[in-house]
Amino acid sequence: MRKRALLVLAFLAVCLIWGSTYLGMRLALESFPPFLMGALRFLCAGALLLLVARLRGEPLPRPVEWQSSALTGVLFFVIGNGLVAAAEQSLSSGVTSVMVATMPLWAAMVQRVLGARLAAAEVAGVLLGLVGVLLMNLGAELRASPSGTLMALLAPLGWALGSVASKRVTLPATMMMRTAAQMLSGGAAMLVVSFALGEHVTATPTARAVLSLVFLCFFGSVVAFSAYVYLLANVSASVATSYAYVNPVIALAIGIVWAGERIDAASASGALIVLGAVLLVARAAARHGARPRNP
Repeated sequence: MRKRALLVLAFLAVCLIWGSTYLGMRLALESFPPFLMGALRFLCAGALLLLVARLRGEPLPRPVEWQSSALTGVLFFVIGNGLVAAAEQSLSSGVTSVMVATMPLWAAMVQRVLGARLAAAEVAGVLLGLVGVLLMNLGAELRASPSGTLMALLAPLGWALGSVASKRVTLPATMMMRTAAQMLSGGAAMLVVSFALGEHVTATPTARAVLSLVFLCFFGSVVAFSAYVYLLANVSASVATSYAYVNPVIALAIGIVWAGERIDAASASGALIVLGAVLLVARAAARHGARPRNP
C-alpha cells in the first residue's frame, strides 16, 4: 500500500508540476534564450541534488554511470527539453504541451521494437491519447510555424528514448544521485549547444523571467524530475510517460487563465478525449504498474 501511495503521489507531482512548466518556460524566455535557460536550470538543480546526496553519504557515480547519465541526460534535456523551449519561441505554451503529449506513443513504439510486451489497456490508452492530440492540433497555429512544429514533434521522441534507455543502462543506484548526474550531464551538454548557437542574454533579465527560472529549477527539475525517475524505476516506461496526457489539459488551462491564450473547439474536444485516455492508462497502471517489466 505504501509503495502504491508513493507511485500515485509521484505521478500527481509529475502531472501537475510539469503541466505548469510550459508557461514557466514561456515566461523565462522573455529574458533567457532556450538552451541557455535549460543549462542554467539543470546545472543549478543538478548541483543542488549532488550536494544533498553527498551530505547523505551517497558515493559519486562510477565512470560507466556517468556515461549512461550523459546519454540519458542528452536525450532528456538537450532534445526533450531544449527543443520544447525552442518551440515555445513561436508556439503557445498550451499547443506546445499538446505536441509533447505524443511522447507516450513514441515510448510504446520504441519498447515494442525492442521486444517488450505491452498490456492491451496501455496500447489502447496511448492510441486514444494520440487521437485526442491530433484533434487538438487541427488549429491554424501549427501551420503558421513549421519550424516550431517540427521541434515540438522531435522533442517527445528524445524524451521517450531517454525513458526507455534509463531502464536499460547502468545508472547510479540511488534516485537522488541518478537525477543529479543526469541533470548535470544534460545541463553541461545544453551549455555547449547554447555556446555553439551563440546564445546570450541581451538585456537585464526581468523579475518575472528570473522567478520563472527559479520555479523551473526547483519545482520543475528537483521535485518533478525526481518523481519521474522514481516512476521509471518502478513501472513500465509507457505507464511512466502517460503523464503527458494530463499535461496538455493543465497547460492549456493555465495558459488561458494566466496568459490569455485561446482554445478553439477542436482543442477542447481533443482535451476531453485526452482525459478519457488518462483514465484508461490509469487503470492499466493500477493493475500492472507496481511491477517493472522488461528492464
